[in-house]
Amino acid sequence: MSILKDKNILLGITAGIAAYKSASLVRLFIKAGANVKVVMTPASKDFITPLTLSTLSKNPVYSSFVDEEDDGQVWNNHVELGLWADYFVIAPATANTMAKMANGVCDNILLATYLSAKCPVYFAPAMDLDMYKHESTKTSFEKLTSYGNKMIPAGTGELASGLVGEGRMAEPEDIIDFIEKDILDQLPLRGKQVLITAGPTYEAIDPVRFIGNHSSGKMGFEIARAAANLGAKVILVSGPTHQKITHSLVEVKPVVSAEEMYTEVHKYYESSDIAILSAAVADYRPKTVADQKIKKKETTFSIELEKTKDILKSLGEIKKNQFLVGFALETNNEIVNAKGKLQSKNLDLIVLNSLQDKGAGFGVSTNKVTFITSTNDIIENELKSKADVAQDLMQQILKQLHA
Repeated sequence: MSILKDKNILLGITAGIAAYKSASLVRLFIKAGANVKVVMTPASKDFITPLTLSTLSKNPVYSSFVDEEDDGQVWNNHVELGLWADYFVIAPATANTMAKMANGVCDNILLATYLSAKCPVYFAPAMDLDMYKHESTKTSFEKLTSYGNKMIPAGTGELASGLVGEGRMAEPEDIIDFIEKDILDQLPLRGKQVLITAGPTYEAIDPVRFIGNHSSGKMGFEIARAAANLGAKVILVSGPTHQKITHSLVEVKPVVSAEEMYTEVHKYYESSDIAILSAAVADYRPKTVADQKIKKKETTFSIELEKTKDILKSLGEIKKNQFLVGFALETNNEIVNAKGKLQSKNLDLIVLNSLQDKGAGFGVSTNKVTFITSTNDIIENELKSKADVAQDLMQQILKQLHA
């Protein structure tokens, strides 16, 4: 999954021959999972039609402050457009438009939106060689980047005039790559590895039966998604679950039993910066596993159980610089029991779930948690979606890491 998924991208198009590439750029943004709206200068409509861009983006295209409709005039609010966008990408950016942007000239809806935007702005220059080399164009580049705008470098090649040199707008694929890399490089967990466990474990009784629990794995998968969206490389060790995740920064390691999870977690723990163990690991497993299906013969049937390895405790014992997070699902004396687990397992943070809270626990899309830190701070949270809880957890981790 691209880092652009669910982001609002405002694409600005100016009057250059490279505008023909804008159709492909819209398609690539949509393919990345972004929401796209297009704003054009009036002259750019001579190079590509609003109908094409509207069809591809599935949104109206804006090229003037006012649209004429059967029942009168409709005002296109450039301020709302600027506030809607998570990222504003101007491609192609002509010498004319860049000069206006650099000097605060505001004579069309694209420029008015640029001056209203609060989000990061990227611009991809496109012009002929001599224009690109001109001192006034260089001044525009310098001014725009000094304002905090990001310039996507032009390519070198054959230009519309027949000259060969700098000035070609970057290819749509390169524009997407540039923006994704720039966003990732600024994320707080860029370059960090986060190890996460999720789901239940199944402990075999015989080839067809097992001991398990009702964990769906949803909480762990949401944590993985939240960590990846902050730029982390995520190793997600998951027990049996129907949950799915598609993200370029998440690598799923499927396991079945507690022993398999123990082995897989220890494989990646040393190289991890943060470990979050949200899996509902079985505390016991059958001491002996039958190699054939056990037949139903007796009225009663006993299984001798033995303890599984305590994965969380084992990590706390060998912890070096890792930030270690555990989960506690309690039914009574919740705070006391969670604090005991926090200390005995050498954790930096524990996430307390209580089955006493309606809407929390297994098999639901919501959760109500309390964070307890290693300095005994207690942060209670309201009932929220598991996606929101995951984001709250990652923010709490960042807060403690930067304290």
